[in-house]
Amino acid sequence: MNYPYSVSKLFILLTLWSGFLGGSLSHSAEPYPTGPVHLIVPFPAGGGVDTAGRILAQKLTESFGKSFIIENRGGANGNIGTEIAAKGNPNGQTLLFTGAGYVTNPSLYKKVPYDPIKSFEPVSLMALGPNVLVVHPSLPVQNVNDLIALSKAKPNQIGFAGSGNGSTPHLAGMLLNTMANIQMQHIPYRGSGPAITALLAGEAPVMFLPAINATNLISTGRVKGLAVTSTERLAAFANLPTISSIPGLAGYESSQWYGVLAPAGTPIDVLDQLNTRITRIMQSVEMQERMKSDGLVIMAGNRDQFAKHIKAELSKWSKVIANSGATID
Repeated sequence: MNYPYSVSKLFILLTLWSGFLGGSLSHSAEPYPTGPVHLIVPFPAGGGVDTAGRILAQKLTESFGKSFIIENRGGANGNIGTEIAAKGNPNGQTLLFTGAGYVTNPSLYKKVPYDPIKSFEPVSLMALGPNVLVVHPSLPVQNVNDLIALSKAKPNQIGFAGSGNGSTPHLAGMLLNTMANIQMQHIPYRGSGPAITALLAGEAPVMFLPAINATNLISTGRVKGLAVTSTERLAAFANLPTISSIPGLAGYESSQWYGVLAPAGTPIDVLDQLNTRITRIMQSVEMQERMKSDGLVIMAGNRDQFAKHIKAELSKWSKVIANSGATID
C-alpha cells in the first residue's frame, strides 16, 4: 500500500503541528492577575481589618504590578461582605480580606450566608493582632484594677465600644466581664471605625481597640492604654501589662487575626501565586518592622496551615460562645 507521505515526512509534520499547538496552548492563559483585583473587606473603613487590608493591598499592587483595590462592604458583623465575596467569580480577581469574625459568626448567628470551610479557599494568614484595652482620658482610671473597681461601683453604667455584636472587641469585653465579675455595657457599632469615633468622643469611654489602631491614639494622648489582651507583652506597648498578668485574670486572652481567602473553585495556581507573594511580602524586613511597631505578630505560612488555623479557631470559639450564651438574632 502506498502512502501520500513517507513516515519521516509524517513525523516532521506531526512534530511541527504539536509544537504549534503547544506554543499556542502555553500562551492561551493570560498571566495572573488580568486586571484590577477587588479585595473585599467586610467592615467599614478605619477599623483594624480595613487598616491591615490596605497595608497588604498596597504591597500586592507593587508585587504584581496590577491594582489590588480595597472594597469596604460592612454590615452584620462581616456577614454581608463575606457573602458578596463568596459569590464572586472564582478567577482570582475577587478576594476576601477578613478576620476572626469569619470563624465566630457561625456560632453567634442562627444562620450565616457562607460555609467557613466550603465557601472559600484559604490563601494565606497575614498576622495576629491582639487588642489593647484603652479608655477615654476623661474616665478616672489608670489601670485595669481601677476600671474593674469603677465598673463594680457602677454596674451597667460604663459602656465599652465594639465593632458589632460578636466582634472580637465585643467578645474581649464579655470575657473580662465574666472573669472579673463586672457588668460593663457593650455598645455595638457598625465596625471599628465608627466605634473608635465614639470612643474618641467619650460616647463609649472604653474599648478593646485593635493593636494596629492603638499606637497613634495612645502616643498622641487621645486615649489611655491600660493593658494588652495577648498572653505576652507587645514591643509596641512595652509599658502595658497583659490582662492575664493581673491577679484573678490568669488565662485571659483574646486576639484578632487577618487573612486572605478566595471564592471556592479559584484555580490552584492562582492561590499558590498569591500565597507565595504574600509570604514573601510578610517576610521582608520592612514588613517585619512595620508589624512589630503596630503591635502585630506575623503569621504568614502555607495554605494548609491557614486551613488548619480556621478549623482550630472554629472549634475554640464555638465552645467559648456556647459557654457564654452569646447569640445574635
